[in-house]
Amino acid sequence: MGMMKFAVTPGFEVGGTILKPEQLALLGSIIGENAKIELTNFKQLYVELEEERIEEVKRELAAIELEIYPAGFVTKSLITCNFCRGAEDAGLAIAEKLNDMIAGIPTPSPVKIGYAGCALGTSEPLLKDIGVVKMRDTFDIYVGGEPKSLKPTFAELFITGVNAEQMMITVDKLITYFQMNGKNKEKFPKFIKRISMDKLREALAN
Repeated sequence: MGMMKFAVTPGFEVGGTILKPEQLALLGSIIGENAKIELTNFKQLYVELEEERIEEVKRELAAIELEIYPAGFVTKSLITCNFCRGAEDAGLAIAEKLNDMIAGIPTPSPVKIGYAGCALGTSEPLLKDIGVVKMRDTFDIYVGGEPKSLKPTFAELFITGVNAEQMMITVDKLITYFQMNGKNKEKFPKFIKRISMDKLREALAN
C-alpha cells in the first residue's frame, strides 16, 4: 500500500491565513490516525496517507473549505501578507486570482511566490523566489530571494509600476521560462544567477 502527499491551506482573508478550530478538528477526523501532517515553511500543511484514500479525503476536505494543492516540485500556493490595510487597499481579490493562476504548476524545483499588499512587506516577498509588492495602484516584481542561508539573499527588482494584468502576465512568464530552461532540481535563485537578470528581462520582453 503506497503513501502519497498533498498540500492543504485555508485560503486567504483579511487578518491572514487562518485555520478555524472546527476545520482543524475535522481535518484530524477525516484523515485518520494513520496519516501524517507536516507544517511547511510556506504556509501549507502536507498530508500524507494511503494512496487509495487520497481522492475521497481531498473531496471531504474541500467540503470544509480547505484548499487542496499538489505537493513536491511545483509552484506553491501564494504566500501572502495579513492584508492589514483591508481587502480592497491590499488587493485581496488580486492575490486570490494570482494564486488560482500559479499554484501547483510543475517546476524544476519548488517555487515560492510571495505577495505583499503594501511596502511594509510582512509576507517577506524579497525572501521569496518571486515577490510581488502592491504599491498603491501598481505592482513591483522581485526575483531570486533565498532565505535558507547564514547570508540570505534578497530578491532583485525585476520590473516596477505595472498594473494587475501585467503583473500576472509577468509572473506567468517567469514560471514558464523556468519550466522550459531550468535544470532538474535547480533552485530558482541559482537559475537566475546562471542566466543573468539581463538575459531574463530580454527573454520575457519577447
